[in-house]
Amino acid sequence: MIVVTRLNGTRFAVNPDLIERVHASPDTYLVMVDGTTYVVSEPMDTVIDLIARYRARVVATARALSDGEAPRLSLVPDSVAGPGRTPDPVAVVTAIPGTDLPVGVVPDVLHPAP
Repeated sequence: MIVVTRLNGTRFAVNPDLIERVHASPDTYLVMVDGTTYVVSEPMDTVIDLIARYRARVVATARALSDGEAPRLSLVPDSVAGPGRTPDPVAVVTAIPGTDLPVGVVPDVLHPAP
């Protein structure tokens, strides 16, 4: 999220992934993907810089997490999870070819990847 200021001085956070475009004429307008428009006191260049820094922070965090600071996770259906466990017979309708995973079962538990 980036924090911007309304013309009345109140601050609020907005998700920069939902900003469609930024206008300056002379006030700065944030137009969201759903059509909502916010008028902010920051100049357009500042808003663009805030968005760039936000994205850089997201990439840096993702890179740090992939460097082994956090366990890798994978989605595994609960009925298949765990060593020695067999799938729940009710959950297994048809298996995906080449795997033991049932078709149509939505993975509902995060488990560390092997």
